[in-house]
Amino acid sequence: MKNKKIIISASVLFFLGNYAHAQEKDTVKTANVEEVVILGSRSGARSKVDSPVPVDVFNIKESSVVLPQTNIGQILNAIAPSFTSTIQTNADGTDHLDPAQLRGLGPDQVLVLVNGKRRHTSALVNVNGSPGRGTVGTDLNAIPSFAISRIEVLRDGASAQYGSDAIAGVINLGLKRDTGKLTGQLSYGGNLTPAANDHTGDFDGQNIQIDLNYGNKIGSKGGFYNITWTSQFRNPTYRAGTESGAIFNAYNAIERRALNDGVNLSSLFSNIGSTPNSQQLIDYIHQYAQDVGYFSQSFQNQIQGANTIAALQGLLGANVTDQELAYRGLSRKDFNMQVGQSKLNNHQLFANIEVPLNDNWKIYTFGGYSFRHGTSGGFYRRPNQNRTFTGLYSNGYLPQIGTDIQDLSVSAGIKGKWNEWNIDLSNTFGQNSFDYTIRNTGNTSLRFVSPDEFDAGGLRFSQNTINLDFSKKYEVWSGINVAFGAEHRYENFKITAGEEASYATYDVSGNVWTGTTQRPTDFFGNVLPGGSQVFAGFRPANAVNKNRQAVAGYADVELNFTDWLLVDAAARYENYSDFGSTFNYKLASRIKLDNNFNFRFAGSTGFRAPSIHQIYYNVTSTLFTDGVLKEVGTFSNDSKVADLLDIPKLKQETSKSASVGFTYKIPSANLTFTADGYFTRIDDRIVLTGQFARAAVPAEAQAAFDVAGVNAVQLFANAIDTETKGLDVVISHNARFSEIKLDNSFAVNLNETKKVGGIHSSGFLQSTNLESVYFSEASRIYLEEAVPKVKASLSHQLSWGKALFYLRNTYFGKVTSPDIIDANGNGTIEPNEHQQITDKIITDLSAAYQFTKNVGLTLGVNNLFDIYPTKNLTASTNNDQFIYSRSTSQFGQNGRYVFTRLNFNF
Repeated sequence: MKNKKIIISASVLFFLGNYAHAQEKDTVKTANVEEVVILGSRSGARSKVDSPVPVDVFNIKESSVVLPQTNIGQILNAIAPSFTSTIQTNADGTDHLDPAQLRGLGPDQVLVLVNGKRRHTSALVNVNGSPGRGTVGTDLNAIPSFAISRIEVLRDGASAQYGSDAIAGVINLGLKRDTGKLTGQLSYGGNLTPAANDHTGDFDGQNIQIDLNYGNKIGSKGGFYNITWTSQFRNPTYRAGTESGAIFNAYNAIERRALNDGVNLSSLFSNIGSTPNSQQLIDYIHQYAQDVGYFSQSFQNQIQGANTIAALQGLLGANVTDQELAYRGLSRKDFNMQVGQSKLNNHQLFANIEVPLNDNWKIYTFGGYSFRHGTSGGFYRRPNQNRTFTGLYSNGYLPQIGTDIQDLSVSAGIKGKWNEWNIDLSNTFGQNSFDYTIRNTGNTSLRFVSPDEFDAGGLRFSQNTINLDFSKKYEVWSGINVAFGAEHRYENFKITAGEEASYATYDVSGNVWTGTTQRPTDFFGNVLPGGSQVFAGFRPANAVNKNRQAVAGYADVELNFTDWLLVDAAARYENYSDFGSTFNYKLASRIKLDNNFNFRFAGSTGFRAPSIHQIYYNVTSTLFTDGVLKEVGTFSNDSKVADLLDIPKLKQETSKSASVGFTYKIPSANLTFTADGYFTRIDDRIVLTGQFARAAVPAEAQAAFDVAGVNAVQLFANAIDTETKGLDVVISHNARFSEIKLDNSFAVNLNETKKVGGIHSSGFLQSTNLESVYFSEASRIYLEEAVPKVKASLSHQLSWGKALFYLRNTYFGKVTSPDIIDANGNGTIEPNEHQQITDKIITDLSAAYQFTKNVGLTLGVNNLFDIYPTKNLTASTNNDQFIYSRSTSQFGQNGRYVFTRLNFNF
């Protein structure tokens, strides 16, 4: 009810603004500067409502004063309903890179530009359980939001104009060009919520961020430089419940009593049943079992009467968790996983520079460097598991995944006029790398000699793009703009192997296990797994260093037949060195039915080349699947296993898109309406398959499984066709009277994505009934139901003298998590047997006051009413660790965030 009151009061504020404006319009004249857009057209800036395709414009430079969010992905998630970006937890590297989606399509189906130039993607492949699973997105958070002046979001297929990845649309980040001042922000905030757990009280996730921006002129002809520095220090949040599963067994209890006496039972065996120390081990167990005071007399008698290892194994697996916790002075919370946002230190430097050479030509460069160090938790290794070597860790341990993410970009070029032609020649280079260091862990097969920290290797992706663009406007009819150009793109993807101990499994002699030698076991005879626990390092066999090239040519003609009819036609040819060529086109039009009423429509074909990562990525990971930890190998699409399973070589996704809409202005009320319906058909969509179990594949493939040390495999494949349809509605209003300025905005996105037609599978998959693995039920959920079908926002910004007030309500529609709930208990999962997450409304409120010309202060709160996602049913919680879905949490699971921000400029 509180949220509804906020919405009602916000609506009252909206209409009060209209009323006040109506009363003042005869006495106060206001100058309204209409937003203009550049994205989607090569003929220059035009009014947003006159664009033939829908484009959103967000003024980040002004709104950063009051927005609670501090990075680009989360800012867009809050203010753009067609955009979704989900903070992940317990998803390896994805914990530090939020997958971003536009109009319900994949992170790799939206193209990101900076100052109109193609931005490189991340090196990370999202292979864990998260929206956008199997995709490679752009790391928006590698660019400091304080360097951004405005963001344009083109919500329409644009591959014919901009090339691969633009099936869903294009996001253009415009960098600041300010000169003559130093501006900055010092922000501090944290999550004030009673849901915080693990001895942190009600306040965690503290975040400190410093942003500085300085610009100055170069010469007297409009040259400038603008530089931004950002540093962020973010603490983790703790949203696990309390570990409810079994932690200690009876053997752990006896082992601990022996350790108290200086005897390490693990030193007495390397392989149960074959060690000469078996009798000594039995004797010690008999001796120290008597020190376990809570063992019943009956149980003690059974232990003392067991004179073989096999007999003791049958007894000592008994669960004694509660009694042993009390003995060791521990609580169940001590064994919680680190569920919530990860720890993060982030440092970024960005620059935007432009220098005129003369009246017609200028050179420019922009780019930056960012370094992000993150630490996230894995699954707790409990003492009663064979993944834990209790000879070193008698209480188990919580392994940590450390990621060092470096991002480098630089674009340089020259642009100007020659014989009335606008010419732009540029070179853009970008590189992103992920390096993994696994800490507080061990290679269990190394037993006592295992290190607790491992260099697990890393990923690197680099891209170099050369563009040459021409455009010219002819004064024919009401104007014709002709544009054409060419592009050359070079890409390189590299996987670097980690140190041997991070991936290898060792035998009882401490040598790398060859498949024939004897492996060490725990007391119960379970073999001890190799590799660094939680994230096994990249093996030498995983290492790749692959590259490819693409060349493209395009033409774009925009015809203004009259003042009321605009037609834009574009075509693009692109050829890739690794899979061939593609030709695409686009036709868009805007018809001005009235000075204030426009009708617009567009149709296009599009494509997305398979990322070079998707072709060559391969790794072994420990994944939590259907309630079980598994060693899962992601095999590359060109691997032998892919051939044996009849997985075809990857090819491009192709699309057909159409949109139709209108824009309507009411100048007397300063109201603007836009509504756009859209439809996108994607053929041969690339997905990451489900996990093929070892027992289900041919014997030759099983051998490859064994060499990789995995019991399941997943691969990339052009498996399905999809259709996406939806509607975007945006209503904006502003009122200006006396010293008061009121801006109101309402936006809603409705969308639905469905798999259509059959699964593109081979005869082998069909004959072995593996199609349900090829395109799994979890993949269907991520595709069709993990992104809200309805998302809306209602925001108000009121400035009054030196004060600024901001109120926003964001509605997140219901979604489904891929967590499986076997409701009927028959072992067969029906389409509706998944965790349902109901719709929620999140309220943000902030106020800023400018004390002097140079200093201001902002106080605010995100998620004012401390709203959380729907709680998981017990079957999805992993012993009460995941209280909320870790896969599909649209607004995160951190609860209320309060912040203060000091703003200054000199």
